[in-house]
Amino acid sequence: MLYLGIKAFHIIAMVCWFAGLFYLPRLFVYHAMADDQTSIDRFKVMERKLYRGITTPAMIATILLGIWLLSFNFQGFMSVGWMHAKLTLVILLIIYHFTCGYFVKQFRDDKNRKNHVFFRFFNEAPVILLIGIILLVEMQPF
Repeated sequence: MLYLGIKAFHIIAMVCWFAGLFYLPRLFVYHAMADDQTSIDRFKVMERKLYRGITTPAMIATILLGIWLLSFNFQGFMSVGWMHAKLTLVILLIIYHFTCGYFVKQFRDDKNRKNHVFFRFFNEAPVILLIGIILLVEMQPF
């Protein structure tokens, strides 16, 4: 029963993390297109609050709960290939998360040099990672 409760909260934290990773790059798109100071200032606040107040705590909770889940049968989980593939995708997702943090700082300091088209493509990466992670967990293909 404890395992299922931890798993439920792991999934909830993961959904919150992905919600932030879906919305934050969308804010980058709009921020890159903004040309008035009021909008630029508003996006800076929204990006900071989303990244620091929701997305990062959700990432931390997801990782900690995931480690806790692994601890129930570490050798068993680490003996299957799909778990290695999933953890590789999670590592890529963490890198993506910190890349978002880099862009939050670039926008905060008025140093962003990327245009809205770049961020439209950048916005698609977490979707691809989510699809891969879910398919690996649910299908456990290898």
